[in-house]
Amino acid sequence: MKADVVVFLVPIISTIAICALIFGIRYLTNREKMAMIERGLAPALNKKRNYSMMLAWGLLFVGFGLGLFISFLLTETVFVDMSEEKASAVYFSMIFIFGGLGLTASYLISAKRERKGPDEPHLE
Repeated sequence: MKADVVVFLVPIISTIAICALIFGIRYLTNREKMAMIERGLAPALNKKRNYSMMLAWGLLFVGFGLGLFISFLLTETVFVDMSEEKASAVYFSMIFIFGGLGLTASYLISAKRERKGPDEPHLE
């Protein structure tokens, strides 16, 4: 196959595959809920959300963004004469350092919330 045909077909096929995947997940979830209703079970319509996992993902991505920003500043101001290969090492190291700091902050916040107990409000 020629390269121009592949470049044209890959976005089309990947879009169709993603749409089919989303449709399949929704279809199977609906069938599962209907089967539960037929058997007399109540499907969990209002599932509790796991806010600690949302916090972890949010702080992880904030850490990634902060790592990218700090590494950009470092490569543009401090390490100006650095080669591209070494600059990529700065980018990757800062992304992982700040991503890890974000996950650590998420753990500390979740541990603090768990120590408070269910009776007390979680908002400071």
